[in-house]
Amino acid sequence: MLKVGVLGAGHLGKIHLRLLNQSEKYELIGFHDPDEINAKKVSDEFGYTYFDNINNLIDAVDVVDIVTPTLSHFDCAKKAMQQKRHVFIEKPVTNTTEEAEELLQLERNHSVKGQVGHVERFNPAFLAVKDTIENPMFIETHRLAEFNPRGTDVPVVLDLMIHDIDVILSVVKSEVKKIDASGVSVISKSPDIANARIQFENGCVANLTASRISLKNMRKSRFFQRDAYISVDFLEKKVEVVKMKDAPENPGDFDMILQNAEGEKKQIYFENPEIISNNAILDELETFADAINNNTEPMVTLKQGTAALQVALRVIEAFGK
Repeated sequence: MLKVGVLGAGHLGKIHLRLLNQSEKYELIGFHDPDEINAKKVSDEFGYTYFDNINNLIDAVDVVDIVTPTLSHFDCAKKAMQQKRHVFIEKPVTNTTEEAEELLQLERNHSVKGQVGHVERFNPAFLAVKDTIENPMFIETHRLAEFNPRGTDVPVVLDLMIHDIDVILSVVKSEVKKIDASGVSVISKSPDIANARIQFENGCVANLTASRISLKNMRKSRFFQRDAYISVDFLEKKVEVVKMKDAPENPGDFDMILQNAEGEKKQIYFENPEIISNNAILDELETFADAINNNTEPMVTLKQGTAALQVALRVIEAFGK
């Protein structure tokens, strides 16, 4: 079992602590949080070992799980990687691309592994259809959330939209060509609502909307590709897969047939991929353990996390254009 320590014992940090404590692939050594009052409360309530010194915790483990505010991701990861510790970092990977690039260099120099917590990659609905998504040419995403003060220290792009940016980059095998975007601040000092149009070199276009002041929660993505439409509901963990194929010469009475302007006939049919229930956060943590033990590439690499951050920052830069 890999010895693991958690940095940060806030809302998400406590979830990580609970899951790592349950995992059969990790031995939870303890945690560090700079808020001593909160740290002692967590330690007393759940029995986790509290380290009042971050360096002592890093020395005691093989893996450091960083669940601190984004601004401290880089410093925490750098300390851990310099001590040849593997790092799991919650999204976004760092606050700037320069910091992310330095972590990539540290990863190479110290022969350690890093993974970024883009948890939607492990959502069972997405897992059920990801291999069906092939060369999408239009993508539309809506990620809407009711207002929550937690997370408003960063723009909604880094808080919410970056989830969809990462998913899109994982299925579109092309470089970003152009980004147009707009953002509006309503409650926070940084944008609470944002829309981005991302054009890729291969012609694919992605239209993303994110809001953290919605009256209801929504996390939906729609992928349009040749002869297929795929919808993923990340919140409800449901999918729709509608496909087309050449119509048979003698269609049945209940077959759905479409005919285009050129006279070509297509049959519409539905697929119902199996959605296997899981705990996405536990899965991302345990697949990281597998990558370390088997010396394989993590599911969401630091390089991929850096790419998502780069696009997210380009979206923010486009606000003022």
